[in-house]
Amino acid sequence: MNLNDKDRQILLKKGIGEEQITEQLARFRSGFPFLRIEKTATAEDGIAQINTDDLNFYLQEWSEYLQLNTDVVKFVPASGAASRMFKDLFEFLDADYAEPQKPFEIKFFDEIRKFAFYQALNQACIKNTRKSIDELVAAKRHKEIVANLLQDCGLNYGFLPKGLLKFHAYKDSVRTPVEEHLVEGALYAKSESGKVNVHFTVSPEHRPFFEQLLAEKQAAYEKKYGVIYNVSFSEQKSSTDTIAADAANEPFRDSTGNLVFRPGGHGALIENLNDIAADIVFIKNIDNVVPDTLKDVTITYKKLLAGVLVNAQAFIFNYLNILESGNPTDDELNEIIDFLKTELNIIGIETESLEKTELIDYLYNKLNRPIRVCGMVKNEGEPGGGPFFAENEDGTVSLQILESSQIQDKALLQQSTHFNPVDLVCTLRNYKGEKFDLTDFVDKNTSFISLKSKNGKELKALELPGLWNGAMSDWNTIFVEVPIQTFNPVKTVNDLLRVEHQ
Repeated sequence: MNLNDKDRQILLKKGIGEEQITEQLARFRSGFPFLRIEKTATAEDGIAQINTDDLNFYLQEWSEYLQLNTDVVKFVPASGAASRMFKDLFEFLDADYAEPQKPFEIKFFDEIRKFAFYQALNQACIKNTRKSIDELVAAKRHKEIVANLLQDCGLNYGFLPKGLLKFHAYKDSVRTPVEEHLVEGALYAKSESGKVNVHFTVSPEHRPFFEQLLAEKQAAYEKKYGVIYNVSFSEQKSSTDTIAADAANEPFRDSTGNLVFRPGGHGALIENLNDIAADIVFIKNIDNVVPDTLKDVTITYKKLLAGVLVNAQAFIFNYLNILESGNPTDDELNEIIDFLKTELNIIGIETESLEKTELIDYLYNKLNRPIRVCGMVKNEGEPGGGPFFAENEDGTVSLQILESSQIQDKALLQQSTHFNPVDLVCTLRNYKGEKFDLTDFVDKNTSFISLKSKNGKELKALELPGLWNGAMSDWNTIFVEVPIQTFNPVKTVNDLLRVEHQ
């Protein structure tokens, strides 16, 4: 690899070391191994199903935990534009026909009044064309309506992130996903003192718009829900960008000779999560929100996951204190081993050949890790990471959330009964109250390579281990079944026409 002075200046500005580039280029050459998968996780094996009595127990656990006034944060990945939501409408703008023809286009216009952004879009059309949406439709000027929705002459939804789009209409207002997340935070993450911490990861170009929205809306939600919001933002670090490679696995350069870097994917956000100073963190995607009429199920099961987490944490912290004493009884050691096997679903724990002091160290290291409880919904055809038992470097097998790119035997995907809708609750501190360095628990072998193009030239891109996949590979993990009603993503604009968003 030959780097010139300009290359080194770019690396310095990004905070990327030459050794990182060398390692990434080596990965392009060697590729990444598929994980060895023991089996799929199911409701019979690996995914806990909570009955009514246990549900109430865990809800009480969470309620009591909140009274401790610990730091709880709602962490919402909200980077990226919503342009993919409007892929079909962008194609309609470029089509050689003027009126909607495809089913997606027809549905959009037939039900356009149901969108929460309808009134704002109608006003934009009147301002820019001096005609209402109805008048433009009657005149067969459908593309002007779409232009006013997507382009900066109108609502500019083709540029804005999902978090700032009008998703839900209420009797006297409309709400964006950002606002719905504020409401959620007040309903399940409010401390005893009334504080609600919400953190959004955003892109630099969108951050001012988020800040403006909060300046306009935050006080009203604080008054309505009797809370004080502490809202913070972070941006994906440029040091997590990865080098692009050409067909020969050498650094890809643009037409001016500059090195080309690409964002490392949502796995880069492990660095942002690592900067969060909190005891408990909820993680949920920006677009998975529902109106107030459907929030009860979401709130209940968020509290459930948190209750399972703090209950497991109490056991783990107690066991770590016992192990640290250096003199646990055989019964205590057996209880800890049983907990690792039955509650944390770790298979293949080495105990037979170890002396007692070695066994204590072994169990201590297994327990002293970040913890995550992940909601799993039954697979009804929606995309998402699947729950599996996968082999770790030390030979043990544990629960992992895997994407299809990590699985060699695609038949295993067909056997998967559940998937994770990015619904996690995590602990970031150890039993002494010290913060874990989350980068210590990333499995770098779970990165993957994809093919992209720039200015007509094909390039190879390196995606970092996914935030809830390989970036959390070495965490203690618990899977809990949650209802499909807790998963209501908006992948296309027409998803907003689903009953769950009306």
